[in-house]
Amino acid sequence: MKKILYIIAISIIAVAAGSCKKIDNYAAPTETLTGSVVDAGTGKTVQTEVGGNGTRVKLLEISWSSNPTPFYFNSMQDGTFNYTKLFAGTDKVSVEGPFVPLVQTDATGKTIVDQSQTVDIKGVTTLKFSVEPFLRVEWINEPVYNTSTGTITATCKFTRGTNNPNFQQNVTDVFLFVNSNGYVGNNNYDNRYSQRIVYSGTNGNSQIGQTITLTTNSGSLPGKRQYFLRVGARVAYGLNYYNYTDVKTVTVP
Repeated sequence: MKKILYIIAISIIAVAAGSCKKIDNYAAPTETLTGSVVDAGTGKTVQTEVGGNGTRVKLLEISWSSNPTPFYFNSMQDGTFNYTKLFAGTDKVSVEGPFVPLVQTDATGKTIVDQSQTVDIKGVTTLKFSVEPFLRVEWINEPVYNTSTGTITATCKFTRGTNNPNFQQNVTDVFLFVNSNGYVGNNNYDNRYSQRIVYSGTNGNSQIGQTITLTTNSGSLPGKRQYFLRVGARVAYGLNYYNYTDVKTVTVP
């Protein structure tokens, strides 16, 4: 009797294992979602940073559920995005970052603004999102290497990117980020050379539209190499993500 029970148990386990193998035997996702996040006022892509502190794309697959679990992936540093491992389906897509939210709710949780896009993802799907950045951060001139001090000086300005008073919070700081490679921002910089100006209360608001001069810290930069620079500025809203310039390269002789 024990032998018979043992044989039956082994058979059940084998059948279960075979069933699991069939369930898991789905083709890998191969659909692509690509596109860009652009400034509605300038048409330029909204510069961000790689990783968790920059712009991210949010997908809600509504093909199978009216209350799906969100799926997120991050955009690239230049404000474009490209994800190549999605399942085909109908998705509600939006983006989140240092700009006026495309989807907004009131105190009761009711959606009062919804500028997401509903698309059928199949093959290569391309989207463009026009947003209002909290700040526009721009270079005034090219960064300059100072031969007498071995430092780099940069000039920039920041202005409001939205006229919506609900998103015109106080400017908290402006930061000259310096790094040894082109991935440069708040999550990837050399703190020996980068310089930050912090504003208290409303003091930073008086600097809107003004020329800001920032010079690298800690004296002479090691020579015979390239440095990558970018300026970020931010307001006191949400997760306090930076708005950025594009990246500039300076070669130190």
